[in-house]
Amino acid sequence: MRIFWILGLVLIIASCKTTSKTSSTASSYANYQENLNSSLPVYPDYRAQMNAKSSIETSVSTEAIDDQLDQIQASLVSKNKSEPYFNGYSVLVYSGIDRDKAFKTRDDLAMNFPDLTPQMQYEQPRYLVKVGKFAHKIEAQKSFAEVKIQFPTARIIQDRFQREEFKTLNELNQEDVEGQN
Repeated sequence: MRIFWILGLVLIIASCKTTSKTSSTASSYANYQENLNSSLPVYPDYRAQMNAKSSIETSVSTEAIDDQLDQIQASLVSKNKSEPYFNGYSVLVYSGIDRDKAFKTRDDLAMNFPDLTPQMQYEQPRYLVKVGKFAHKIEAQKSFAEVKIQFPTARIIQDRFQREEFKTLNELNQEDVEGQN
């Protein structure tokens, strides 16, 4: 057991021995050089390529794809018009279960904002008073800013609207009757 203690003490003393200091000054590194060219990326000379491209005249017009784009746009327009509904935005002024408050909100909107046409919907169990049918949210911002002053709970919501072309004769007559009231 003593041998282990003596051996451990010798190891500790040997490990604590001071190491010799090497002299490292800036002058010893003055002549150091390393070649990194093999590891650096190689980029093409873009000036030479641009000069070569400008000297070659292109015979292809940039308008060559206009016909194709017109066809694609026409097909998208016809596809969109064939769908009976479109997604958009409207300003929700009131949402709640109180029928009288919904009618009062609709009447206040019609009286204070004659240029806006409020619409009231009933989705069981709540009444919704909305203003406008906008394709983009930015279009709804003007009406929202006007209404927000008097109705602070108003907000812009996503909505789904039926296209005029797809409304039945009964729906069109019903809208005319509502518009006259």
